[in-house]
Amino acid sequence: MRNKFFVVFIIFLIASCSSEDSPPNIIVIISDDQGYADVGFHGSKEIFTPNIDRIAKNGVVFSQGYVSYAVCSPSRAGLITGRYQNRFGYTRNILLAPKDSLMGLPISEQTLPEVLNNVDYKTKAIGKWHLGAHESLVPEKRGFDEFFGFLIGGHRYFPDDLTLNDLTEASRQMDGYITKIYDNGKRINTKKYLTEELSNNAVKFIEDNSEDPFFLYLSYNAPHTPLQATERDLERNDHIDVEKRRTYAAMVSSMDDGVGSILDKLEEKNISENTIVIFFSDNGGVEWYNFSDNGPLRGIKGDFFEGGIRVPFAMQWPKKIRPGINYNKPIIALDVFATVVSAASAEKFIKNNIDGVNLIPYINGDIIGSPHDYLFWKNPDKDIDVIRDNRYKYIRVKDDEYIFDLDNDISEENNIISSSIPIYQKLKLKFKEWEKDMIDPVFMDLGMGKEYNKLNPDRWYKTNQEKQ
Repeated sequence: MRNKFFVVFIIFLIASCSSEDSPPNIIVIISDDQGYADVGFHGSKEIFTPNIDRIAKNGVVFSQGYVSYAVCSPSRAGLITGRYQNRFGYTRNILLAPKDSLMGLPISEQTLPEVLNNVDYKTKAIGKWHLGAHESLVPEKRGFDEFFGFLIGGHRYFPDDLTLNDLTEASRQMDGYITKIYDNGKRINTKKYLTEELSNNAVKFIEDNSEDPFFLYLSYNAPHTPLQATERDLERNDHIDVEKRRTYAAMVSSMDDGVGSILDKLEEKNISENTIVIFFSDNGGVEWYNFSDNGPLRGIKGDFFEGGIRVPFAMQWPKKIRPGINYNKPIIALDVFATVVSAASAEKFIKNNIDGVNLIPYINGDIIGSPHDYLFWKNPDKDIDVIRDNRYKYIRVKDDEYIFDLDNDISEENNIISSSIPIYQKLKLKFKEWEKDMIDPVFMDLGMGKEYNKLNPDRWYKTNQEKQ
């Protein structure tokens, strides 16, 4: 009997050690153009996000969580490389150019899944890619084992709207919105509302890979336009009188359902404890266009005031992060790369110098102080420079310069530059030092389609030119 007990005890110890040493699963969930105030954990009383709020409740809310750019594609380029996208000239939203190998994330940039491949992670991208449509730039060529989604910056939500079989039939920018969904190298006919399709595919991936470490990159296009929602989701938001705001809320509700199904599947498979789940929006909301709400923040998507770059941002990892933390020091989406790679013990496989840091020791109090002394943003096309330290923010928009005390003025209402000359001089000097390592844009912008077509008359597989 004693020997039997000893064997059981040894098996228990081995299992415990194995569990303790096992690398975490990783899920990064990105919403698209979601307002800072449009989550429950930021106090929304109008749009209900009980499942996104579960992530916040189970772990940490980053009340000063930033993205590295104020529009979709550059923001994602920063996230997936862990580097300021200005370092490699990626400061524009890309054109849909399926024959152009330079219109997207440069091959010189190492991606997060490429690092994780070195430590035997199963990797999948689901949803919006927006980092290049050329065959050399699609997710499977940038480190992902699998891909289910679409390549351009937006998409229509209902299956009946998807009339193009693939991008060989495209002849204008917006054709990417009506192209059938891409599923591991082939185009498929979907049957459900797109957000549901993406969520269901994510749940299936977790179901199929729960025994081994995985990295799931789930990039919703909700609540990006077009404003399209199911009747069910509209009905449960009928407390909202403004029609477009109600549709926006319904789109968030569908996404929140998907997040809930993912969290439920993790619990069902008994892997929630050792799974990192990170949620944030790719940039601020476009309040006048998609009827999002950035709450107290000044500005919208495309701006570099807080409303364009400060986003809802939460993370859970029950094994390492205690629940209910509100972390109030500035962090940035570039930190996702460093945090994930460190958790996976894959640091030695990083090829490029990254700008993010591992957030876990800061969250848990093992390192006192702030993850970053300074955060930076630069939009060369709009002539905008931005730097912030742990309290003050300097922003220059062409000839207009501002200093804001973000500790006491989250809404950026009071420009204190005239009374803050030493702060102004220090921040401007630091920005100039950072700027030396940045380069100009390396490709044309979304709004330069006519000019691009003149320089690239063979842009499309079809011979007819883009209809503007």
